[in-house]
Amino acid sequence: MTNNDEVEQLFNIIDESTEILMKELDSSYLDALIETGDNLISGEVHIEDGKPSTSARHNLEHFYEETNIKQLNAEVVRQALQLAILNASQQDHIQANHQMTPDTIGMLFAYLLQELLADTKTLTVLDPAVGTGNLLTTIMNDIHQNHKETKISGIGIDNDDSMLAMADINSRLQNLDVDLFHQDALDQLVFNSADVAVSDLPVGYYPIDVRVKKYQTHSTEGHSYVHHLLIEQAMNHVVASGFGLFLVPTNIFQTDQAANLLNYCKNNIYLQGFLNLPKDLFTNASLQKSILIVQNYGTQAKQASKVLLGDFPSFKNQKEMKKFLDEIKQ
Repeated sequence: MTNNDEVEQLFNIIDESTEILMKELDSSYLDALIETGDNLISGEVHIEDGKPSTSARHNLEHFYEETNIKQLNAEVVRQALQLAILNASQQDHIQANHQMTPDTIGMLFAYLLQELLADTKTLTVLDPAVGTGNLLTTIMNDIHQNHKETKISGIGIDNDDSMLAMADINSRLQNLDVDLFHQDALDQLVFNSADVAVSDLPVGYYPIDVRVKKYQTHSTEGHSYVHHLLIEQAMNHVVASGFGLFLVPTNIFQTDQAANLLNYCKNNIYLQGFLNLPKDLFTNASLQKSILIVQNYGTQAKQASKVLLGDFPSFKNQKEMKKFLDEIKQ
């Protein structure tokens, strides 16, 4: 059976179980999906106040017996869960900042990291806006697949408990070593530093001005851009000479708050690359995103003589894409 068949089979089981729980618990699809994930992890149906009913419980037990989740490849589990989360975002009309990062972007992040960190034996990856964990687990799986000898762990932060519950299910069902923190990522963080930071950054204004006064990227007037603040916070928690890869708006250096961000970059980190994603990925030009590559100061770091600048060709054009990736490698 191909991986696609396994993904589809597992998705169908997750989806049907979730639909049953949705009716039984009178809940949103996302809440029922979290319950399904918890049941799959524990291997039994959780019952509270007599719900779900006996007949529903038997149906669910039958579904769970069909899935030998521990035997499945982590990528099969991730892709099946991703389909279920996409279903949740359609059914529950989940807000745009909570939409998942597409797989192609996760694979690009993983490719770039593997080029930047060729000989690393242990790697801790931080995502300060982890959401459902799709970007983080895509990267971890990809690196693990290509570098079996690398011991990889993750750290994820999010202030949305439903998203974080999904990230927890995502990482546990894939048997990945991920520590998750339910908090505002711009508040004080409580873990040791990571080797690298990655994130599909939420874009917009941060509402609590007093909390971000100490940040160099904060705005002197009105609210500050949350994506600027998160770059600074993430790099503060990455080791010396460590990298940060961030998905950012393509116009990040052309806004009214760009001066503070550029100033921060000039004094604290090396700006090593800025790669524009293909225009055909976005419904209109103003939504276009780019991958920002930065590096902390340190003995193993210096400013690249040529900053990596460029436009990715369309992902549909495999020949051009391979050529572009070869240029990045050089």
